[in-house]
Amino acid sequence: MIPLSLEFFPPKTDEQRAQLERALPKLKALAPEFVSVTFGAGGSTLTQTPLTVQHLRAKHALEVAPHVSCMGGSRDEIRTLLANYRALGCTRIIALRGDLPSGMASPGDFRYASELVDFIRREHDGYFHVEVACYPECHPQSDHAVADMRHFKAKVEAGADGAITQYFFNADAYFRFVDDARKAGITIPIVPGVMPISNFAQLRRFSDLCGAEIPRWIGKRMAAFGDDAEAVREFGAEVVASMCRRLLAGGAPSLHVYTLNRARATAAVMQRLA
Repeated sequence: MIPLSLEFFPPKTDEQRAQLERALPKLKALAPEFVSVTFGAGGSTLTQTPLTVQHLRAKHALEVAPHVSCMGGSRDEIRTLLANYRALGCTRIIALRGDLPSGMASPGDFRYASELVDFIRREHDGYFHVEVACYPECHPQSDHAVADMRHFKAKVEAGADGAITQYFFNADAYFRFVDDARKAGITIPIVPGVMPISNFAQLRRFSDLCGAEIPRWIGKRMAAFGDDAEAVREFGAEVVASMCRRLLAGGAPSLHVYTLNRARATAAVMQRLA
């Protein structure tokens, strides 16, 4: 089996919960090492994320790594959140800066993810395996790649055990980023984040927000398919699977797949890698 982790977002409606439940049997069959649950945009999932974590552990016996964002949160709130996750049996945390919750003027007690990583280390003395985010194509708010690498190294020096990248569609961007990280003295595993393609219009919106570049040739091929959803899915699965083959052959330690709580596109990619 290919080393794999999967990412979910916490469902907020009955329809979204049903969608995730339908997807889980097929996704569990991929035998992920762990699954992560996002914190959600604007801090809207302070309660939904823990509920989803508890459900995935209790009903589906999955190893779950909750995302913890420090933006907008007080030291005491994050302390309580970490204690709750530890009580649930979680041994992994994905520590992020995140976005400032809607309507809040203050960033909270922590400004950077490196401060959050340091806090987790001090509070729990190495209990959690801490993953952080990194950006092969540069964080959208970073001035340049050198500054971005400096911020990444600060998170590692604060105590991160591993890193998961933002998704990308250019394997060379990942390999160059890893090379630069190694030259900077960063030795932790750097796992590529992978986004299966199912809805190209949705993917383009996501990519505009997070700074992930969609190669022009992919966009032009997608445009040629028009409303042929099946052709889009087949082409998307082969493009992403081809990139994954190259990543694994080039030394990527595993893959982290952004599932969007659906199974079909992820399964189509993994079937091509089997």
